[in-house]
This record gives sequence, C-alpha cells and structure tokens, in this order.
Amino acid sequence: MINLLPPAVKQQYQYAHRNAILLRWTWAFVAGVGGLIAITLFGVLYMNQSINNYNSQVVAGQASLTSQHIADTQKQVNDISNSLNLVVKVLSNEVLFSKLFTQIAKIIPANANLTGLSISKVQGGIDLSAETTDYNAATQLQVNLQDPNNKIFSRADIQNISCGGSNSGSKYPCTVTIRALFAANNPYSFISNTGAKQ
Repeated sequence: MINLLPPAVKQQYQYAHRNAILLRWTWAFVAGVGGLIAITLFGVLYMNQSINNYNSQVVAGQASLTSQHIADTQKQVNDISNSLNLVVKVLSNEVLFSKLFTQIAKIIPANANLTGLSISKVQGGIDLSAETTDYNAATQLQVNLQDPNNKIFSRADIQNISCGGSNSGSKYPCTVTIRALFAANNPYSFISNTGAKQ
C-alpha cells in the first residue's frame, strides 16, 4: 500500500507513536517505583511491629522474673552455698574418733594407761592425758605419738609430767599431758582422706 500522506502528517504520526511508547514506559516506571515504595513501607511497618512485640515480651519476661522473686532465690542459693562451704570447712577438721582410738591404743606403751582425750584449743590437734609407771614411759608415749610411721600426728609435745602425789601408791604413779597436732595426710579426718569411713 502506498502512503500518500504529506510528510508533515507522517512525521506527526511517528511522533504520536513514539509518545505512546514513552507514555507506556513512563507508566511502567511509575508503577515500579510505587511498588518499591509500597514494599519499603510494608517492611518498615512489619519491623516496627516486630520490635514492639519483642519489647512487650521483654517487659513481660522481666515482670515475670520480678514476680517470681529471682533475686531472693539467688540470695538463698548463695546462702546455701556459703553454708555448704562452712560445713565442708568444719568437717575438714573433724576426727574419726572410732578409728583414732583404735590406732592410739596400738601405740601406747605397755607401762602407760590413757586416761583422757579432748579436742585441743590449737586447731587440728588434741590433748591426751595418761598415767605411766615412770618418766621413761611418759616420754616413750610422746615419742610413739609423733612417730611418722603411725601417720597420726605430725608433732607431740609434753605439756606436763608429774610423779607421786595422790597416785604414789598406784601402779601408775606418774601423770602426763601431751598436746598432739594431726599430720596433714592422716587417715582419721573426714575430708583429708575421702576413703575413710566412720
């Protein structure tokens, strides 16, 4: 088909066609920008809603912890822990007397008689009192007590020896008082030897 339209009209048709294409691209661009703005607004609103929800949960959690007296419970746990530490510390200095008596009886010389045993004021030791036939028996008792082979005491010191007096007619006229300190690894303490049982 032959186009007999004047050149001016043809040019107008071309421009009209180009304008229509540009207009379609312009509307597509505007729609795309509008979509991006909508998505951005939705994302911002969603994030704000999530932040508000999390803040509400945090506040509710803190209120729940406060209502459950967590601080008081923690204080009680600390008190119990301190009490247990104190018990362990006290027990670490306690003595298994049932086994200790048997071991002391084995090392007392034949010419001595144990008359008393008490906790010493010196931490980790005891005071022993005995009747003996003479001074030699008293010193022999002291030597036996601090003998490292016995694994009971690290040191034994004679506090007092006296002979005669009210016991002068007795088989054991001498009395001796000895202060003995437990050895560090003696098997007669609750804690120092975990295998020991009373």
